Amino acid sequence: MTKWLYLIGAIVLEVGGTLSLRLSVDSAIWFVGVGIGYVGAFACLTLLLRAGAPIGLTYGVWAASGVALTAVLASVLFGDPLTWLMSLGIVVVVAGVFLVEFGAGAARTVPRRAASDPEDAQ
Repeated sequence: MTKWLYLIGAIVLEVGGTLSLRLSVDSAIWFVGVGIGYVGAFACLTLLLRAGAPIGLTYGVWAASGVALTAVLASVLFGDPLTWLMSLGIVVVVAGVFLVEFGAGAARTVPRRAASDPEDAQ
């Protein structure tokens, strides 16, 4: 449960930092939000990795979620375009992350042979 909280925190803080970056175009005070968002996101990612989450999966979920949420929220908040092709790209990225997750799960279930296994000598 703690791992999920760290991951959600990292995603929310990264998206907040990115949206603050867009807001800083009009007002420099939003640079504070950029700093807090990005530093907080990386702090959460560090805690998540220390809790034992694999880096490939962690980064994939974090990055894909950040891209998807930022695109949708930027469309809603700032009127940025969100075309069907962009939406399809988001779906493809999310699907890729699921494939990485399923691949990682499959790798955990396959027993590894020891390097001194006699079958390796053949």
